[in-house]
Amino acid sequence: MYKIDDHVACAVAGIMSDANIFINTARVQAQRYTFMYQEPMPVEQLVQFLCDTKQWYTQFGGLRPFGVSFLFAGWDKNYGFQLYMSDPSGNYGGWKAAAVGANNQAAQSILRQDYKDDVTSDELALKVDSTSLTSKKLELAEVFLTPSGNVKYHVHSHDSLTKLWPKHGVTQPAAETS
Repeated sequence: MYKIDDHVACAVAGIMSDANIFINTARVQAQRYTFMYQEPMPVEQLVQFLCDTKQWYTQFGGLRPFGVSFLFAGWDKNYGFQLYMSDPSGNYGGWKAAAVGANNQAAQSILRQDYKDDVTSDELALKVDSTSLTSKKLELAEVFLTPSGNVKYHVHSHDSLTKLWPKHGVTQPAAETS
């Protein structure tokens, strides 16, 4: 999970060296936009800029395409909360709920079944099979508006995820031993 700007964050799956290039590029582009226009960069405009760059590398021989998928979450004054997923080819799409990374197919299946507009992120994340998932294998972050209207990015700690398990009727798996 990475914070791009005060109003945009992303999750990454794939080659981390490729991801680091895009994260730094996204941070610089967001700051350039803010400096030039004195307002935060629209989320989709930032995603489109990064995906155009990813797609450009697929067009020519001798260039290695970037091997990284992103899940961008953000808020802007035009469209409110937004969630975009991009694949290594540079395609992207908007979603109401999505997952990226290992076991994303299982998570996508749960999202298709259980997602509703009023479900909390805690309830949704913890519906994953608890026998194979521990708080150390799950990352959960939120982008939300504070009562004062500021955009806030929060990553849940492993300890806070462990405390959430009993609250939702899911038993915590036995402690892992090495």
